[in-house]
Amino acid sequence: MRKQRQDSILEILKRQHYATVKELCELLHYSPASIYRDLNHLQAAGLVKRSYGGVELAKKTRLPSLPLRYDFMKKEKRHLGRAAAALVNDGDTVFIDASTTAESMGQFLIDKKGLRVITNNLRLALFLGEYDVEVICLGGTVIEKPSMLAGGITTQNARHLFADKAFFSTGYFSARGRVGSDSALFHEIHTIMLENVNKSYYLADHSKLSDALTAFGFSFSEISGVICDYAFDEEVKASFPDTEFIFVED
Repeated sequence: MRKQRQDSILEILKRQHYATVKELCELLHYSPASIYRDLNHLQAAGLVKRSYGGVELAKKTRLPSLPLRYDFMKKEKRHLGRAAAALVNDGDTVFIDASTTAESMGQFLIDKKGLRVITNNLRLALFLGEYDVEVICLGGTVIEKPSMLAGGITTQNARHLFADKAFFSTGYFSARGRVGSDSALFHEIHTIMLENVNKSYYLADHSKLSDALTAFGFSFSEISGVICDYAFDEEVKASFPDTEFIFVED
């Protein structure tokens, strides 16, 4: 119920850019106390900006902190992780980046046979290391505590490794087919991953939809597949004929 209400608030703000608390109460038929709780949660996640008596969509210039990202859109990430893991075959070598979205694949990989996982996510490496999975941790500097690694050592190690498939996520994507990232360090890792794999897949839930993309990123034309719970227009999909669009329903 709370998740549906928060999604409804975001949809309203996408349509009209700004709304008062009174408007949201009238449109959604909930009490001010419920709406204020939702707005506090959305603001903590970096999705909205509160002002006196109202709220607007936040400009997506930075990601929420890592602990908040683990909690936010948890159900959606689980669905995306399951869909991504279904693309992994026994005996595959896969890159999985440090994002919380790609990390959600972990629980669905533990029964794969002969699997090798290369990652710059300490938490994922430790989790998969408890199972019959060969894990290669790229090492490097902890960029986001406690588990995201990046930097010179990470990229240098990644350059010498090759995989069948790569799975990654970033902060934003556009409805017209572009991936955006806040971090030059993580963008460098993603660039190497895309160069050193046969197939690459981008994972994102609909909350990452944005028109305000940064300088770091990729076109969908550079990616083998997009795994998302956002339904892209047929025209957009047609403009990327070599990219597979995998729609994940709630």
